[in-house]
Amino acid sequence: MALPPPDPQFVLRGTSAAVHTLHFSCGSPEPDIPLLFSGSENGFIHVWNLKTHRVDTALDGHGRKSVYCLETMDGKDRLLSQGRDQRICLWDLAEGRTSVTDSVFTEHVGFCRCSLLKVAQGRWLMAMAARSLEEVQILELPSKTSVCTLKPEVGAKLGMPMCLKLWQLNCDSQPVLLAGYEDGSVVLWNVSMGKALSQLICHQEPVMSLDFDAEKAKGISGSSEKVLSIWSLNEQQNLQVYKTHELVNAGISDIIIRPDKKILATAGWDHRIRIFGWKKLKPLAVLDYHTATVHCVSFSDHSNPRERLLAAGSKDQRISVWSIYAQT
Repeated sequence: MALPPPDPQFVLRGTSAAVHTLHFSCGSPEPDIPLLFSGSENGFIHVWNLKTHRVDTALDGHGRKSVYCLETMDGKDRLLSQGRDQRICLWDLAEGRTSVTDSVFTEHVGFCRCSLLKVAQGRWLMAMAARSLEEVQILELPSKTSVCTLKPEVGAKLGMPMCLKLWQLNCDSQPVLLAGYEDGSVVLWNVSMGKALSQLICHQEPVMSLDFDAEKAKGISGSSEKVLSIWSLNEQQNLQVYKTHELVNAGISDIIIRPDKKILATAGWDHRIRIFGWKKLKPLAVLDYHTATVHCVSFSDHSNPRERLLAAGSKDQRISVWSIYAQT
């Protein structure tokens, strides 16, 4: 008999607005306190203390416009945030500071989250949707030097980039970008050469979210449809459909594969979080707590596997935090 789905381990309330993005910083050894960063529709970033379940700090840097992407850079003191004010901000949170130290004006009006890749100590690549609707710009941080602009071929009609994932197989290999577009395509780009290596139509509708497992050369994407698309990358760098999975209800806002590559979670328009085994996409659990669209899901980076958590942020202004390690 299947186990009944668990209840949330705890629920975080107090954002006063829909939650659009979540990011954990829990990898540091004691006595460092594990943190969860959340970005809300009202422009605030909340830094949650996961020991007290309360907000330690509230950051206000996006002119009360929705925050929809958060990443940390080398520990919890350097934060990157992206908002609907068309700015990507870099924050210094060391020693209680709450200051924006630098920002990039994106000139892009959509909801496409930027993607970060650490390429060397103190150096990152950042992919972001560019001013011209179909283009993606790659910058180096912290210098903000432009590396390249990825432009689809003339007549490709991909539409806007909707989601981005920078990755490299190892520190010696070339960085590559997976981009999901408005026409339902996923495109693999060689960043160094600035050219598309492969394109695959995965969905009939815009690709809302994707994640990729570089070790297995396999990725997954979701859209407003009732289907998850699983695709793989062969030796010739060609994308191909691996399989599809029919969902009960349409609409996926976010997909994330857990760092140990055992399970993945999806954030649904049907208010539910779904857990699947990554190897065969076997449905494992439906987490039913929220009363509105779930916008984002995030796995924690605790060094001890048994402490790892899953958080989900919703339009209902709540963040549910789940411990599902034992169940999988």
